[in-house]
Amino acid sequence: MHTNTLENFWSLLKRGIRGTYVSVEPFHLFRYLDEQALRYNLRKKPMNDSARFEHVASHILAKRLTYSELTGKVDATHSLPN
Repeated sequence: MHTNTLENFWSLLKRGIRGTYVSVEPFHLFRYLDEQALRYNLRKKPMNDSARFEHVASHILAKRLTYSELTGKVDATHSLPN
């Protein structure tokens, strides 16, 4: 990885936070980073938004995230089994 590549990623992340997301809670920052990393890694593949959605959806089948886990009100290790 080159310095320019890293600077490009951070530039896109900052642009996304300021322009699209506007307000990011520190608790959820890793999720925003994951999304931007996925977008950056898929940037050279010919994908439109629906193809990107299908790609992501194919990787989350049979996984469950409850509202309590999302908001941090319950530890994910103590949730009910799927």
